Amino acid sequence: MLYRVLADAVLLFHLLFVAFAVAGGLLAFWRRWIVALHLPVMGWAALVEFTGRICPLTPLENRLRAAGGMAGYEGGFVEYYLLPVIYPAALTRELQWTLGTGLLAFNALVYFLLWRRRHR
Repeated sequence: MLYRVLADAVLLFHLLFVAFAVAGGLLAFWRRWIVALHLPVMGWAALVEFTGRICPLTPLENRLRAAGGMAGYEGGFVEYYLLPVIYPAALTRELQWTLGTGLLAFNALVYFLLWRRRHR
């Protein structure tokens, strides 16, 4: 039971991490210090997408699930949890590049708007 709770906590943290990587820049309109936290998170998320790596949280969750007698899963967090919801096809390298580029492009726009607002 404890391992399942821990695995679910890692899953929740992973989901929040991904959401913060994508949209955390928007929080900088509220508190500027968030930029210092968001940029490395966004950088890590982009690195994972562009290099095809698996985030270390995925194997951690799988180990916790296995220790609790549950089955883990193959592939990465995005492929297992998010892609079935967002995309019907399996994760491909091209799709990872698209996701990474979209992440950077969206946040570049957010930070441009933040910079413009600050310099008015």
